[in-house]
Amino acid sequence: MSVDGEVVGAIEQGLLALICVAHGDGVPEATAMASKLAQLRIFTDDQGRMNESVVDVGGGVLVVSQFTLCADLRKGNRPSFTRAADSDHAEGVIEEIVAEIEKRGLVVATGVFGAKMSVSIENDGPVTVVVDVEDGRVVERAG
Repeated sequence: MSVDGEVVGAIEQGLLALICVAHGDGVPEATAMASKLAQLRIFTDDQGRMNESVVDVGGGVLVVSQFTLCADLRKGNRPSFTRAADSDHAEGVIEEIVAEIEKRGLVVATGVFGAKMSVSIENDGPVTVVVDVEDGRVVERAG
């Protein structure tokens, strides 16, 4: 991940976590998100089955704050971002998520909060999952 052409965060094998902080998110959501990210069994084992976590494979987590994931597209053609938390609150929650991931023994890299970042990824899989946390627990996504 780079800002103005300078690398500011990088990992080798691991997870790219695009994280949106919504209004009302706090420490319980940060803890639940970190726990789920560390425990997701989405890496392949010796038999080719998705059976290992980022902890199991000795990977890292690249955390990117991404308020646009809160986009509301129900009206018109211009997204609304009113569900996203204000930047001061969001930055604090992102910092809490990073701290919680590190508590689980993982290396975490981040970008620069609020900066225009260029993210490069070599997606081995691909496996893309959405983890939605509400009231301090992972919830089923509507859809």
